[in-house]
Amino acid sequence: MKAVSDTVAVHRRKRIDIWDVLIPFSLIIVSLVCLLPFIHVVSKSFSADAFVIANKVYLWPRGFTLGAYEKIFSDASILRSLYVSVIVTVLFTILGMLITVFAAYPLSRTQLRGRALFTFIFMLPLFFQGGIIPDYLLMNNLGLLDTIWSLVLPLSFSAYNLLIMKSAISSGIPVSLEESARIDGAGHFRILFSIVLPLSKPILATIALFYAVGRWNAYQDALFYIKQNIDLRPLQLKLYYLIIQSTESFQLEGSQITLSNPEVLKASCIVFATIPILCIYPFIQKYFVQGTMLGAVKE
Repeated sequence: MKAVSDTVAVHRRKRIDIWDVLIPFSLIIVSLVCLLPFIHVVSKSFSADAFVIANKVYLWPRGFTLGAYEKIFSDASILRSLYVSVIVTVLFTILGMLITVFAAYPLSRTQLRGRALFTFIFMLPLFFQGGIIPDYLLMNNLGLLDTIWSLVLPLSFSAYNLLIMKSAISSGIPVSLEESARIDGAGHFRILFSIVLPLSKPILATIALFYAVGRWNAYQDALFYIKQNIDLRPLQLKLYYLIIQSTESFQLEGSQITLSNPEVLKASCIVFATIPILCIYPFIQKYFVQGTMLGAVKE
């Protein structure tokens, strides 16, 4: 009997040892799949045009040069576009968080009359949208074209983020805590600012990151709404026009080696636009991990 138990223990140990190897190996493979394309883009941005055209650049720069970045910074409007993107992203994130918080808190309270109807109305844009042409006509009728508010107001409400915030408040804030605050005479605003928001820092950081990254990477709405006032072009749109201009010039005068390869310029633009988000993410990573898990487990 003892020999049988020893054999089973040995088999279990072997099984555990195998999984101890397979799980880290799988995580390493997935990490490399996510990391290697970005390293490839960075390498292309620092490589000479001849090596990129010949497809000889993989994970290390060939013919190291800063020519593409020099071309980006040689345009004085690039820094202005960076400033516009920062202002728009900050305003958009603040407004989006205010709308999300002030809508999610009452919808998470069971004593709100008509809560199901209001939730249905708020969730409706998650399934049905007007489209590009109605959005453009609305911006035109409101007189918001070529203004900074055309980049801030339209997408400041996200039904998906509202659903996440509502679920997090409902599952993360005990009802007994709210009831004890009411006994002490606290109202809804006092409960929201003194209890709900301090206890919801992880989900607030997560949703703020969603808003900021979504706005930072968007350029299609600016392409439609910002036509005459070129000083309001955000960074993504400015880089888009820079790549288009470089592509046309390269096709017309491809024999001139002084021109930057569009692929090199595109890679440098991706790196230049990604650095600000990479600098911010480490500071809120711990809140992001907690926020994505908040409300995922029901007890």
